[in-house]
Amino acid sequence: MSLLLAAALALSQDTGVVDLSIVENGKPVACRIHVKDAAGKPVKVPGRVAWNDHHVVDGRDVLELKEGKYRLEIERGPEYESVQRDLQIRAGADMSSTVELKRLANLAAEGWWSGELHVHRPLADVELLMRAEDLHVAPVITWWNSKDLWEGKEIPAALVTKFDGDRFRHVMAGEDEREGGALMFYGLPRPLAIRGATREYPSPVKFLLEAKQVPGAHVDIEKPFWWDVPTWLATGKIDTMGMAVNHMCRSIMYESEAWGKARPVDRLPAPRGNGYWVQEIWYHVLNSGLRIAPSAGSASGVLANPVGYNRAYVHLDGELTYEKWMEGLRAGRSFITNGPLLRVKANGQLPGHVFAAEKELSIELDAKLEGRDPVESFEIVRDGRIERTVPVKDALGRLEFKQSGWFLVRCIAPNEKTFRFASSAPFYVEIGASKRRISRSSAKFFVDWIDERMARVPQKLSDPKQLDEVLEPHRKAREFWSDLVQRANAD
Repeated sequence: MSLLLAAALALSQDTGVVDLSIVENGKPVACRIHVKDAAGKPVKVPGRVAWNDHHVVDGRDVLELKEGKYRLEIERGPEYESVQRDLQIRAGADMSSTVELKRLANLAAEGWWSGELHVHRPLADVELLMRAEDLHVAPVITWWNSKDLWEGKEIPAALVTKFDGDRFRHVMAGEDEREGGALMFYGLPRPLAIRGATREYPSPVKFLLEAKQVPGAHVDIEKPFWWDVPTWLATGKIDTMGMAVNHMCRSIMYESEAWGKARPVDRLPAPRGNGYWVQEIWYHVLNSGLRIAPSAGSASGVLANPVGYNRAYVHLDGELTYEKWMEGLRAGRSFITNGPLLRVKANGQLPGHVFAAEKELSIELDAKLEGRDPVESFEIVRDGRIERTVPVKDALGRLEFKQSGWFLVRCIAPNEKTFRFASSAPFYVEIGASKRRISRSSAKFFVDWIDERMARVPQKLSDPKQLDEVLEPHRKAREFWSDLVQRANAD
């Protein structure tokens, strides 16, 4: 019995059936579907791989809906057009429709491969979810604070699964999310022993240092406004830091910093102020001479996002592998996005490149942009400030350097509901003997941050021995940032 016939036989008196075929070049393709009623409210569809306001299907969907008007939104990641369909459902009626999804770009063909670091969905669903979002790399969170999917189970001998030709799923990602914020762990053979940890004890630095003893381990700061960020950075053990983060959602913005360091809301108002605050903190990190590449994560399964809404594109030569993608992410040969498809080169080099010269350097910038969002301009950010704004129809031009520094290119879409953007990873410039630009004000920003953080610790931790143990990494971090203040070579 066909799906359509089965649905038709089950019709109640006030429902109708829609048989959808979703294709690319005439062949069925996995995708994501949002169903909304006449009031714009999401409609839950039972029996699907679903989350929040959407579900995914593998090329076909048979919808049984009550009589009325509906709006369908059908998407497959940012490289495809979004398709909207209005439906009028009549009781007892059935209809069929074919939806053709068309590519806007094919970044894999250019050597850019997509992935994200924060997936909380069931392992059994992840392969379909990745195909529906045209996502190529996804480590899946299977242990998180007191939750451990592997408790009482045998850990698979092979932690990485390759499927669909060029997609990779890793099943041993983890998260330590407590009072200081969230650290993400990748490349470990088994979960860390974080179960039983309290809000403040032991310090997350204990698990960070333990993880980095494992060859190939990768540690990511999930968001830059978490309270322990300056302390984690001071260890020198951080590989990447989230810039396209889960507070940025497809249809809404989580406007606060949760229990992290709050932004100045008068200067960075809602709804998009949190997005600017994320970038501002990262720019302080880069201005302090630390070269931390950006990452991306959606937290689908916890927050409202689809899988892969926030993603990183990493450029690789040759065949894609999971290990090469993570290596490229660490190296910053990447851009991050939740919409615009922004590829940038400088003097023909990819992001992450370090330019070196004795006295001065001239750098020609090139950008390529595609996507569904009506982006109007590029912003060239140099040493934490917008150097200039360039209409997307114009050439980016050149940058002249006589001192060491860094730069990147970003674009921000005119979306008033959320922070929709793309940013290249940084390029770095070294002029003469002074290899890295260190800003006194940026380093002092983190000294003050740590002072504020240390004052908060006793509020959650009263045991004197534990308190001293937890404060020790903060004391060392304060010394680290204070030393940078003393060694600063720029304001």
